[in-house]
Amino acid sequence: MGALLLFVVACRDEYRIGPLSPFNPVGRLDTIPYSPTPFAIISPLGMPTMPTPAENPTTVEGIKLGRLLFYDPILSGDSTMSCASCHQIDKAFTDGRARSIGIAGLEGTRNSMSLINVGFNWKPNRQTNFNWDGAFATLEAQAIMPVQHPLELNADWSIVEKKLRQHAHYPRLFRQAFGVEHVDEIDRFYAARAIAQFLRTLNSAAAPVDSFYRVPFYSLSPEAERGMELFIGDTGGNPFARDAECAHCHSFTRDFMTFARNDFSNNALDSVASLNDFIDKGLGTITGRIQDNGRFREVTLRNIALTAPYMHDGRFNTLEEVMDHYVEHGHSRPFAAFELSTSTDLRTLTAQEKADIIAFLHALTDTSYFSRQEWQNPFVVEANPWQ
Repeated sequence: MGALLLFVVACRDEYRIGPLSPFNPVGRLDTIPYSPTPFAIISPLGMPTMPTPAENPTTVEGIKLGRLLFYDPILSGDSTMSCASCHQIDKAFTDGRARSIGIAGLEGTRNSMSLINVGFNWKPNRQTNFNWDGAFATLEAQAIMPVQHPLELNADWSIVEKKLRQHAHYPRLFRQAFGVEHVDEIDRFYAARAIAQFLRTLNSAAAPVDSFYRVPFYSLSPEAERGMELFIGDTGGNPFARDAECAHCHSFTRDFMTFARNDFSNNALDSVASLNDFIDKGLGTITGRIQDNGRFREVTLRNIALTAPYMHDGRFNTLEEVMDHYVEHGHSRPFAAFELSTSTDLRTLTAQEKADIIAFLHALTDTSYFSRQEWQNPFVVEANPWQ
């Protein structure tokens, strides 16, 4: 992280492309044309249709603005970090740390979550959709929090808003994306809308497992195919198959390959005497319901090999450690998810079977998006990102 911070500090002037513009007391933007171009988010094969809130339709201009804001350290309290500092493209938009480090050098309380396919986490009628604990109903609401969180970007939104209003380029871009007529209308809520639009485009489904289902005669390795059978278990239609219980929480079918049930559960991480004894109560902190204590988001397993360390607190460094946890503790700890506590095959997995499941998890890795320029840092890959 230290090297990353040094890089960002050294380059932060380049991000801004010139000094801040003097504040215009008139501040009118209505002379700038406003004609946003609709952008259709096309779900990859095997993925469901992504729901999009009617109040924030996706546009080319909104995505462009959101990408700039995502990568710009102007959103942090000292202009040294951006959203991308903790969500790096080559790590499936995570940061490789157990718990992220903010601008003050303090460690956060949770592991940085992957942003790949994050837009599919939204259920329109549910208030607990995003973050490990479901703290936010929408991506728009979630995007506001890291900027002001003292352990993350640690900024005062009112100061950030002033910087955006005074910026040489952002007022024009907010006008083009949202039709604001005066610089005073530029605020955190429009910024969050733009970031959410960009995040909804980060969709990936081009892993070897996708080719296995879509490309004739394509084969996975023998280990991965055996691991897939264990992963699917009896949900694959064979009542006599050994079942590692993975597909209950990380479900998939040929036409619904999210590898996540889009829910919250207790995955037997901690052995506690009562539901009130969880140090981090997860979903229960948000809902206030005791039965939700110790429940966390069931993350997608797509690109899971890129997102170590694992769990909400990053306690496991490798997929092998994760498998060992489920085999040794998944069935025995109090308040564990029903699928774990009732498992018989999970607790008897052999070393070879665990290795086979891990081989299958590696078959869920898609690195093809690494080269997609529209997801990369615009201040690095484009000559003039403000155009």
